[in-house]
Amino acid sequence: MIDRLLELVNDDAALVRRGRFFTCDFLVEVGERPFHVSVASGRIVSVTEGPVLMRPWRFAIRASADTWRELWQPVPRAGFHDLLALTRFGRARIEGDLQPLMANLRYVKEVLEAPRRLAARAEAPAQSSEPGSIEPIRGRYVHLRLGGRPCRVYFEEAGAGIPLLCLHTAGADGRQFRHLMNDPAVTAGFRVMAFDLPWHGKSTPPPGWHDEEYRLTTAAYVEAVMAFSRALRLERPVVMGCSMGGRIVLELAHAHGRELGGVIGLEAADHQTPWYDTAWLHRPDVHGGEVSSALVSGLVGATAPEEYRWDTLWGYMQSGPGVFKGDLYFYRVDSDFRDRVAAIDTAVCPVHLLTGSYDFSCTPEDTLRTAAKIKGASAQIMDGLGHFPMSEDPERFRGYLLPVLEKIRAARA
Repeated sequence: MIDRLLELVNDDAALVRRGRFFTCDFLVEVGERPFHVSVASGRIVSVTEGPVLMRPWRFAIRASADTWRELWQPVPRAGFHDLLALTRFGRARIEGDLQPLMANLRYVKEVLEAPRRLAARAEAPAQSSEPGSIEPIRGRYVHLRLGGRPCRVYFEEAGAGIPLLCLHTAGADGRQFRHLMNDPAVTAGFRVMAFDLPWHGKSTPPPGWHDEEYRLTTAAYVEAVMAFSRALRLERPVVMGCSMGGRIVLELAHAHGRELGGVIGLEAADHQTPWYDTAWLHRPDVHGGEVSSALVSGLVGATAPEEYRWDTLWGYMQSGPGVFKGDLYFYRVDSDFRDRVAAIDTAVCPVHLLTGSYDFSCTPEDTLRTAAKIKGASAQIMDGLGHFPMSEDPERFRGYLLPVLEKIRAARA
């Protein structure tokens, strides 16, 4: 497989273009066998098996032969499907000067995944719409006062019925929920809404933002959600959040359960151990949007349709400077809820947790551990899905979500 890298990469014009700013020598170690890979402007110049005396390299990626074989399967197993998943679980090591790797992370990951294309899999077609068709989604702005400052907050909505308030992931925005808003099976009974937190999407930062470092806290996040709900006079909304949104719904159920009609946590847990250095997300020598999308690319499920995979990553490429890093302050530093989730009263505020089998950030074990602490909570692992189920593979996701929504609707009735 290593011997085929030069051919596989150089014959892929899109991949060569993606790496056009990358000129570097790095080492790939397969078990005890080192291979020196030399790249010039995105094209592999040579792949030389070592050891080669006095041959320099900038960084090295080391893993067992079995681990590389698993990575190169057409549909790899969860935990073996991405370079960062391998390092997260101790199956691979990265050493040396990480700057050129992080500055070109998406390219390097695709180079190492290139052997998968030798056994191509069928690609599920994405949904298409007729030219001229207009989606039912409506977008508006609402003015809130958050942290004592005025905020102009953008939100979109579709449907009618039980309010379903959707919270986007860190570093992204409410567009992640567009498929739900276009699904009549959802909007027939639910008024689906998604707002962009300040600093995100089409919501502008508050006045004075240029003189501060953005950091999301639990208190600020709760304030934003509840202020939005109250401003729109939502009656006991169901709050569904993903990733950091899935984390905050646990605190909302704990602190404001009587004002809510239930919560749905996607990729949710009461705590996770940090697995990468957020300093890479806001540096002058690394493109923030590129590295953000590359870091999360492996969190997309291995079978997600390509169109939706790249739709999901596009949101991260557009994130404002330092916004993803600032969101992760909440996620990594200020949201350890292990001491309080057991106090959630699911008779007052039902809790439903759904996590993708390919998620190695909030792992299935994290979610099941959390659900076990909350008496009456439901939890399900979604086979084949990753960290962004609503945007990466909406058709597969709806098979898990619709039964939960029906349960909520029946209880509400």
